[in-house]
Amino acid sequence: MDQQPDASVSERFRRVAAGMTRRVEAVPPERWDSPSPCEGWAARDVVEHLVDWLPGFFFTTWDLPLPSLPSAEEDPVAAWGALRDAFQAALGSPEVAGRQRETPLWSTFAAAVERGVIPDVLIHTWDLARATGLDERLDPAEVHRLADGIPSMPIDAMVGSGQYARPVEVDADADEQSRVLAAFGRRP
Repeated sequence: MDQQPDASVSERFRRVAAGMTRRVEAVPPERWDSPSPCEGWAARDVVEHLVDWLPGFFFTTWDLPLPSLPSAEEDPVAAWGALRDAFQAALGSPEVAGRQRETPLWSTFAAAVERGVIPDVLIHTWDLARATGLDERLDPAEVHRLADGIPSMPIDAMVGSGQYARPVEVDADADEQSRVLAAFGRRP
């Protein structure tokens, strides 16, 4: 059910990454050690998580050279910018975006970014904003896409992977962003 790679995945990544970039660049230096909603993580760890795991999994799986990234511990702004640029460049190449791989979840690099990277960056944008007192509003189109997919999310498998917190309850009249965050174990 993977979509063929097209400019929309690249543009969607660009939009979501721009939201993260605005937050990363606005973090006051003294707030990088502020606790995040992710248990045991500070704001800097949110960026470090993205810089550590996204290229190692996605670039390796699709036989792409690992990008040279600055240390998020030393310079989270530069590290995030380099990661963002590496993904955007990969999506900008039709050969890379359409590269096929047999994986349990995705068949192309673009489909993997669409279903794995974009949601992860979106949710961690909120984590960083919450940790540092910045604007917590997320891209409404991506929030809506995730909200539509909540009923089909493999919650037990996600929680069982150790990468996700168990969903939390929200009021029945909660807005879409609150429902999405709650589905990913956040308390909006």
